Amino acid sequence: MGATPKQDIILAGVGGQGILSIAFVIDNAALKEGFNVKQAEVHGMAQRGGAVQSHLRLSKDRIWSDLIPRGEADMILSVEPLEALRYLDFLRPGGKVITSSTPFVNIPDYPDKEHLIGRLREIPGSIIVDSEALAKEAGTSKAQNTVMLGAAAKDLVVNKDSLLEFIKVLFAPRGDKVLEANIRAFELGRKAAG
Repeated sequence: MGATPKQDIILAGVGGQGILSIAFVIDNAALKEGFNVKQAEVHGMAQRGGAVQSHLRLSKDRIWSDLIPRGEADMILSVEPLEALRYLDFLRPGGKVITSSTPFVNIPDYPDKEHLIGRLREIPGSIIVDSEALAKEAGTSKAQNTVMLGAAAKDLVVNKDSLLEFIKVLFAPRGDKVLEANIRAFELGRKAAG
């Protein structure tokens, strides 16, 4: 018998980048597929541009804690490169970092972008996506979070169709143009991740 399907994900970014939207889609897709889900409180939302992170735990077995222990996250999914680096101590050996290369410069001493990207490239198996360019190609720069969700899709324990279903649930009330842009953003993210 194989291991019980489970996945521990650190979601990271800054306030206003749509971390809650990513969590909504993954949470609901997982629940639809019969996973138990725990999500720790999202920290940092009070200030637009402030650091934001949340622990997201999915398992077919019971989940005892909503917090991921340091060194045990299967994935860091980040909409901002510096925020991806901030949580590396949570990543398990062999875990994946999937991050945007687009910085959100919100502090005066923000590190050099090329230095950040260089550090991220040192992480085996890291996926670094230009979420800003892809979101604009999809039709709205506001869809960077959906680009990153698409980039992570093949590495998530839930399937693509479930993710797309809840992207539609989330964005359909905002109109056809917004929905179509987010579906395109998801597909462009998937393609960019290879």
